[in-house]
Amino acid sequence: MPAWLGHWWLPLLICIVAFLAEAGGETARFALRYERMAIGEGEYWRLLTGHFVHLGWSHLLMNMLALLLIWLLVGDRLNGRAWLLALPAIIVTIDAGFWWLDTPLAWYVGFSGALHGMLLAGLVVDWRRPGGETWLLGAMLLAKLSYEQLVGPLPGSAASAGGDVVVNAHLYGAVGGLLAVAASKIRVARSRSI
Repeated sequence: MPAWLGHWWLPLLICIVAFLAEAGGETARFALRYERMAIGEGEYWRLLTGHFVHLGWSHLLMNMLALLLIWLLVGDRLNGRAWLLALPAIIVTIDAGFWWLDTPLAWYVGFSGALHGMLLAGLVVDWRRPGGETWLLGAMLLAKLSYEQLVGPLPGSAASAGGDVVVNAHLYGAVGGLLAVAASKIRVARSRSI
């Protein structure tokens, strides 16, 4: 495997899966989206696949470009194994938030909740690093999440995505990023004490 691919394999894999899902069009979108009623009837794969389908090509491109930017900023702050544990924890937290806290939410598509969790996980891991970049990005993320919870989606975000923005996905994703890092720290601390 080329050295550059060693660091970029996870976001590239996510992009490939998301592009393949989008290539399936409306049929794939309806079969794979997070849909409360279908999940309640046993279609549990939607808890995962709903994060990889999008409202359309513009929504997909926006999310995948954000993924590449986030990876450029914080992708090296966790190793591949840690990301493979963090990403499912983030997705599970988003799904749990939808299921138990957002019961009126009928369906959801997109990777933006996971993006918020990945960014926060990368920032939290490195919050003690000298320099203002981590603190500045953290403050910007906190301001964005606060704005969304108090006011609603950022102006223009629904038009860019091609549909409604589920801002709670961003909040739940951020919480998932925090939980993933906390669990990782606890696991490392326990393994050192043994």
